[in-house]
Amino acid sequence: METMAKTEKKPHVIFIPLPAQSHVKAMLKLAQLLHHKGLQITFINTEFIHKRLLKSGGVHSLDGSNGFQFASIPDSIPRSSEDDDGLEHLLHCVETHFLTPFLDLATKLSSPPTLIISDGFMSVFTIDAAKKLGIPVMLYWTLAACGFMGFYQTKSLMEKGLTPLKDESYLTNGFLETIVDWIPGMKRIQLKHLPTNIRTTDPTDKLFTFSMEATQNAHKVSYNIIHTFDTLETSLVDALSSMIPHVYTVGPVQLLLNQIPAKERQAQMSNFNGYSLWKEETECLQWLESKELNSVIYVNYGSSTVMSLQDLIEFGWGLANSNHYFLWIIRSDVVVGESAVLPPEFEEVIKKRGFIGSWCPQEKVLEHPSIGGFLTHGGWGSTIESLSAGVPMICWPYLWDQLTNCRYICKEWEVGMEMEKEVKREEVSKLVKELMGDGGHMMRKKALEWKEKALLATAPNGSSTLNVNNLVEEIIMLSRN
Repeated sequence: METMAKTEKKPHVIFIPLPAQSHVKAMLKLAQLLHHKGLQITFINTEFIHKRLLKSGGVHSLDGSNGFQFASIPDSIPRSSEDDDGLEHLLHCVETHFLTPFLDLATKLSSPPTLIISDGFMSVFTIDAAKKLGIPVMLYWTLAACGFMGFYQTKSLMEKGLTPLKDESYLTNGFLETIVDWIPGMKRIQLKHLPTNIRTTDPTDKLFTFSMEATQNAHKVSYNIIHTFDTLETSLVDALSSMIPHVYTVGPVQLLLNQIPAKERQAQMSNFNGYSLWKEETECLQWLESKELNSVIYVNYGSSTVMSLQDLIEFGWGLANSNHYFLWIIRSDVVVGESAVLPPEFEEVIKKRGFIGSWCPQEKVLEHPSIGGFLTHGGWGSTIESLSAGVPMICWPYLWDQLTNCRYICKEWEVGMEMEKEVKREEVSKLVKELMGDGGHMMRKKALEWKEKALLATAPNGSSTLNVNNLVEEIIMLSRN
């Protein structure tokens, strides 16, 4: 099933992501894919995110096109700069301030919406919104199945007395080594591998309660979409399919978008210019052109990881001492409370072997033949992009589901190595040498196998392709009722 019959009235789907880079990007890609399949789309960001997308993509980048429009609602957070005022404040506003403006916008659209595809973490208000509008809602979890399962188990962990922690000493006394052997589809996972929302001593902690409520909302809807593919997480997809209603695995969405001829994509979204909240610099791609096959380590900590200047300097000397070429992305806000200024003597190293940028088109970088490895925070967007490109990883997880992803990257999928939380140049250098040298041979081989499986899942008769087609059929059916 490619498109709807021309005479049929198109279903009108509202998309609303959590206002964060990786969530916006994943949801926007699915929205584009469903638009290609013949659905009318309204993609709703917060005004803050909308402005940042315009700033990075250009003033006409969100003009939309026939059957695809962008809209925005206020997030009620006063700001003086591009920095947000903290995740807890944002989540509080999602719970208390988003419903009314969302309903106002939905009721004023020129074509009435027939269905909502909500970020799973926005379900704290979108389920109510769908009831008030009298239309169905589907939840899209822009996570791996393992990451979703980790968050989902927060309620069971609380019932078993494993979280919240009794006191701060439980973070360091070995308690997090506790093996949790009862989670469906997960083998011998430890507490330390589960999302960091459980590492609180406060049962009213916003990150703890919000993520628990949101993931339990998977039971309140009839359809859950997960950004993974069946062969990658077979046991978890099977477990989730028996626990929550109608699980559709649709990943990697980028590989499904790649099936659309370039001219057709251009015609559909003529002004659209990327998914990024930061301006993407392309100079690094020219630099990569001059490098040999698999000779460059790519380093990017994602959109929200922060560190001390000392950690950044340790990373720098670790990369320098590895004697490998490196493409290093240093966001302007990656260092806490000060500028990311590297020592002057580091400039000589960069001239010889390095390229530093503030943001880049990551998928194009990972697909470049000169990239041999990826030092990453292990966010799901970066992980699935690395798997899709067949690139092995060094993981330095920061928070949330990154720790769960890291465990799966290293132990289950065998495509990476974990780096200690405390950054030491000797370890950075050692791991880069291992990954880029003979020691990384098996990981590189395994990564290419996963790339092949991802391509099979998104081929014309692949599991993700069929799931997307079934999803579209379901949306059409629901919109007729």
